[in-house]
Amino acid sequence: MSTGIVLIIDDEEKLRALLARIIRLEGMTVLEAETLKAGSRLLDKEDIDVVLCDVKLPDGNGVDFVKGMKAKHPNVETILLTAYGNIADGVAAMKNGAFDYITKGDDNDKIIPLLARALEKVQLQKRVVQLEQEVGRRYTFEGILGNSPPIQAAIDMARRVAPTEATVLLLGETGTGKEVFAQAIHHGSKRANKPFMALNCSAFGKELLESELFGHKAGAFTGASKDKKGLIEEANNGTLFLDEIGEMHIDLQAKLLRVLETNEFIKVGDIRATRVDVRIIAATNRDLQQEVADGGFREDLFYRLNVFTISLPSLRDRKKDIPLIADYYLRFFARKSNKRMDSLSKDFLDHLQQHDWKGNIRELKNIIERAVILSDGPILTVENLPSELQVSGLRSTGPLSAFDLASVEKLHIQRVLNHTRGNKTEAARLLNIGLTTLYRKIEEYKLSYEA
Repeated sequence: MSTGIVLIIDDEEKLRALLARIIRLEGMTVLEAETLKAGSRLLDKEDIDVVLCDVKLPDGNGVDFVKGMKAKHPNVETILLTAYGNIADGVAAMKNGAFDYITKGDDNDKIIPLLARALEKVQLQKRVVQLEQEVGRRYTFEGILGNSPPIQAAIDMARRVAPTEATVLLLGETGTGKEVFAQAIHHGSKRANKPFMALNCSAFGKELLESELFGHKAGAFTGASKDKKGLIEEANNGTLFLDEIGEMHIDLQAKLLRVLETNEFIKVGDIRATRVDVRIIAATNRDLQQEVADGGFREDLFYRLNVFTISLPSLRDRKKDIPLIADYYLRFFARKSNKRMDSLSKDFLDHLQQHDWKGNIRELKNIIERAVILSDGPILTVENLPSELQVSGLRSTGPLSAFDLASVEKLHIQRVLNHTRGNKTEAARLLNIGLTTLYRKIEEYKLSYEA
């Protein structure tokens, strides 16, 4: 039986006490009130899940009470109890939002199963609200981690441009969080409740990218058996995020320019233009001005995209944020792995601070996920880091000999083998090396799986 808080509103003290006793035996917390007024006070004060309410009470009717209560407490479910059931009251109760309507005495056996179903519904509603809040936080500016001046300056600029209709160009190295910023700008705009569509321009060849972006008509090319909307059309009234815009073929750049200038485009194989209302946010890790000079990017498109530019700092330019980001991902992956983990050791954080982070936040996220998988205790330690980070953290203590490097590598491979219980294919995947290389290392270091 699910636990929860149940409020019984009934002026019959003996019946109220009997119901309370039965419900408490099922592991639920019970509160009692003899009038609707007293029950309303408890609803305002306590986190109540389900109300068992008599229909006829000294200060009002339970059927009418449900309507007002659902308006004020929409996630609370109500089961109405009546001494003399009638169809009209039952219909009115359900219309007003009651979970069910039962007759006292005749339906006593139904109360506990009904409570169980009502509590399941309440808990599901609470979980949905919780997930919506988590998603909302994840895609807002509050979800961007970091307190250092460089990231705060970028957040401030993004906050300022979000409510406008301006096209935004996000610049930064791979892994700096450009899509996170694009999501936050979208959710901070008037288009927040409309579609947000994202496309990585480097993931497709020219023809496929054209179809994905602009859509096509049936018969436009071999395999096009039916009409297909492109992402520009799917994002109508919302936001389209074009990542790695510098990778887009120059022929497609002309079509994108038309969208920015006229809000129109022509699908592959179509002869008529399609109108859209879409905000474009683009991102790149390339120097677009140099690309323009080299003839790889259209100058007119560059100036259309470059209305409002935000440069995102690399992780090595804001190393003060590493502990905060690492702690966030520790808790995220510990929860995902059903592990109880408390913190990161000082040595672990020192090694993170000394790393160059060429892959930025994405690399740090992967490192923490891997460390959580390999950890056997509540605290992440240096031993949970990949060998290259263990070595980089030791550089400050003096030059390393070949023996030191081999020792770190041997230790790390052994720990991964222990984690995978000797599964060498999985170990090679986690180590990001070939299976043949792993076998060679096992033979070289005389390693074995420790049960």
